[in-house]
Amino acid sequence: MNTVEVITKKRNGIILSDEEIRYMVNGYTDGSIPDYQMAAFLMAVYFQGMNKEETIALTDFMRRSGDTVDLSGIEGIKVDKHSTGGVGDKTTLIVGPLASACGVPVAKMSGRGLGFTGGTVDKLESIPGFHTSMEECDFINQVNQRGIAVIGQTGHIAPADKKIYALRDVTGTVENLSLITSSIMSKKLASGSDAILLDVKCGSGAFMKTEEEAEKLGRLMVEIGNSSGKKTMAIISDMEQPLGNAVGNALEVMEAIDVLKGKGPEDITELSLQLAGMMVYLGGAAGTAGLDMEEGMAKGREAAAKALASGDALERFKSFVSGQGGNPAIADDYGLLPQAGIAIDVPAKADGYIHGLDAMKIGLASQHTGAGREKKEDSVDLSAGIVLRRKCGDEVRRGDILCTLYGNDLEKTERAAGEAAEAFAIDQIRPEPRLLIKKIIG
Repeated sequence: MNTVEVITKKRNGIILSDEEIRYMVNGYTDGSIPDYQMAAFLMAVYFQGMNKEETIALTDFMRRSGDTVDLSGIEGIKVDKHSTGGVGDKTTLIVGPLASACGVPVAKMSGRGLGFTGGTVDKLESIPGFHTSMEECDFINQVNQRGIAVIGQTGHIAPADKKIYALRDVTGTVENLSLITSSIMSKKLASGSDAILLDVKCGSGAFMKTEEEAEKLGRLMVEIGNSSGKKTMAIISDMEQPLGNAVGNALEVMEAIDVLKGKGPEDITELSLQLAGMMVYLGGAAGTAGLDMEEGMAKGREAAAKALASGDALERFKSFVSGQGGNPAIADDYGLLPQAGIAIDVPAKADGYIHGLDAMKIGLASQHTGAGREKKEDSVDLSAGIVLRRKCGDEVRRGDILCTLYGNDLEKTERAAGEAAEAFAIDQIRPEPRLLIKKIIG
């Protein structure tokens, strides 16, 4: 088979065969196809797209490019939760303990952040002593004994995706439905869980800017998951403004603990309960087995709310942290987490209502404090980030604090503060509330 012929076919909008797609995936993974040819292929896919059958084939060959995790040693129905990425999205730190406290074994592999969206691994590593690298037997033992474990993705899981994503990131080919789908689902299908819950974000702080785009992505991923024998559901949620108030690694850990104490922001608390309820339903836990989707999710959410109110989810979080070498005392003393040396407030410049809060601008400002990385090899300041003091719909007076930026480099933090100020739009008219949860696909 000839690489140039395959590239040319896709450039001209011709549907590729399974064999041609396998050839491209395997050839790039083993090094026989160089970066420049794969970049050309990805750009052709970006502009011409792939149909459903091509996308399913691409996902399957990427999944089969490496190892498949065997989680059969874990008792119960394992449910994996994945978010497509957003600003302030720390739901894994909340939803994992909630679902686990309701009887769902949570065995999750997570990634690091890149760009303006945070990574669960970075957040967890802001906890002193916490390690996200474990031998498979220890990973399985922790889930059986403590109900939850979260580790970093290994290079052996879908290595084709690791190489292809790195190339997409530097060639402007990230935002494509088929490429996003195959990237996410190849890893989810290889990770060994029995069921998959997908949180698909839409808005300025997400890959999918519109609800229509997010729904297309969600439906395609659900179809691929179900066709592969994994019970799969998706939720479409808003990312026009950041989720919660904290953006940054240690700051988000603090807010996640606040939620588990029943003191967190309303938006992330509500989304976390909804996601946990869906995981409980997918796992058939807490009496949801055999119920239809609407009844099962409602009963699952009720169980999650009880686990939150009773403190069981918080205790599960502490046990999870302790099991992976972290200091569970952080739940009672946030001073044990990394602390920034610089804090800069951003004041409102006018009276009115917060009419808009651009999630991407806040995400980029947080990244520029040091809380995120522009390149994969960049280091992260775990103490840096932003805490929002006002959000959409809130009334403000001139001089009121809109947000506080934290960092350890004065020049960077000051520059980021100027960027964060541009994210807030103040108007004399209070905006209509935005729907946080837009649609559920099952």
